[in-house]
Amino acid sequence: MDELIPLSDATLDRLPAAVGRPRYDRRALRPGIVHIGLGNFHRAHQAWYLHRLMQAGQALNWAIVGAGVRPADTIQRDRLLAQDCLTTLISLDPGGSSAEVIGPMIDFLPVEEDNAALIRQMADPAIRIVALTVTEGGYYRTPTGEALDTAHPDIRHDAENPYRPRTAFGAMVAALALRRRAGLGAFTAMSCDNLQGNGAILRRVVVSLARLSDPGLADWIEAEASFPNSMVDCIVPATGPKEIALARSLGIDDRSPVTHESFRQWVIEDDFCAGRPDWDRAGAIFSDRVHDWEAMKIRLLNASHQLLANAGEILGVETIAACMNDADIAGFFRNVVSTEIAPHVAPVPGMTPAAYIELVARRFANPAIIDTTRRVAFDGASRHPGFLLPVLRDALAAGTQIEGLALAEALWCRMCAGTREDGSPIPDNDPNWASLQIAALAARDRPAAWLEQSQIYGDLGADGRFADSFGRWLTLLWTQGCRATLHAYGANGGDRAAVLRAGR
Repeated sequence: MDELIPLSDATLDRLPAAVGRPRYDRRALRPGIVHIGLGNFHRAHQAWYLHRLMQAGQALNWAIVGAGVRPADTIQRDRLLAQDCLTTLISLDPGGSSAEVIGPMIDFLPVEEDNAALIRQMADPAIRIVALTVTEGGYYRTPTGEALDTAHPDIRHDAENPYRPRTAFGAMVAALALRRRAGLGAFTAMSCDNLQGNGAILRRVVVSLARLSDPGLADWIEAEASFPNSMVDCIVPATGPKEIALARSLGIDDRSPVTHESFRQWVIEDDFCAGRPDWDRAGAIFSDRVHDWEAMKIRLLNASHQLLANAGEILGVETIAACMNDADIAGFFRNVVSTEIAPHVAPVPGMTPAAYIELVARRFANPAIIDTTRRVAFDGASRHPGFLLPVLRDALAAGTQIEGLALAEALWCRMCAGTREDGSPIPDNDPNWASLQIAALAARDRPAAWLEQSQIYGDLGADGRFADSFGRWLTLLWTQGCRATLHAYGANGGDRAAVLRAGR
């Protein structure tokens, strides 16, 4: 490409003809949504749905104002503001890539320690939806996930300083307090994270936090605000030098482009107290069966992502697509997801668990998506309790097969020991990496040391069937290696006696 176009409103008409761009007048956009957590996923998913509506001349008063609550969010803010909050989306498909520039975001608030600008913006009556993508582990829940962790220092701070909060949830409470005081209605708070019952979880966190400082406000939020559940789905790799170079190869100088697969899905509970865009006109699904869609996606996609990534990290397989091209890892994925996870997943309209597994397998195997095992394995301390352990609990309760699920936990433990089988180090890959590594190394000689992490496993470590299976698999991983262990599981279908013989 001879000319490199710096991305901005002023240069949209100079972009290469093959690159899509906003047809709407961005100067006419008015804010309606604050989104906290402006990562790649939001821009490739929720922002794209809104962009599609705007391309049709709709939802022009629902523009997005971006926000962040961590100091590191300032970097993203600077990048996006420098290009007028535009983003280049590059769809990667084995048949070829395509690109479009989207523009539904119109501002990015200052990132402040007391979140004052964020609170003011959310208190504005023009804002009718506050959405979040703050990761599965960002909701300050107790180990069981059933309550707010009121002992966490950030939560204690926000309870004691409700108008100078540190957290996104504290800022939401403060903004809702201002709206109540001004006689305004509440906004809809919408989680877009991979959590089953994400709206119910968000409601519990916000209401519980409000109750610590103002029980009357908590009652008002409970009665007036909406917290719809939703299921979100699109594989969106992290952005690095390769992705920036790909945008440049298209003639676009974008500081923060986003690559993504062509598949998207968004299923939303239609519970919005202050109105909403007609996202269904852009392909989203409004349904009163969100829980079933969530369960299918979280259990068959997110859980199986961990099956691939943990084994891939141990064996030095760098991408998810490469894991799907590895017979041992792919065979493990296929076996566990089909025989141990799918029995605990209900069908949804137009999709059986078996058909969804085939869809997931095709998406994971897409070689154009450079989705690293490191990214997928990140924050296992949130992802395993959120994605795999609920299935394990259901299987134990039902008396069904758990050998592959136990092996999945053993693989994660082995990965957290911090070295691959070729001896190379696995860099820190979890906010709790230090404690995980201590437990993983102790578990080499005493497997129960891993399961004693009650903040992750709760009472599962005391289940004899699971603990016995986990210990056998972990011992086999250390004594025979990862490939031999995967072979043992695949050859014996997880049969206990056969596995014991293989380990001798």
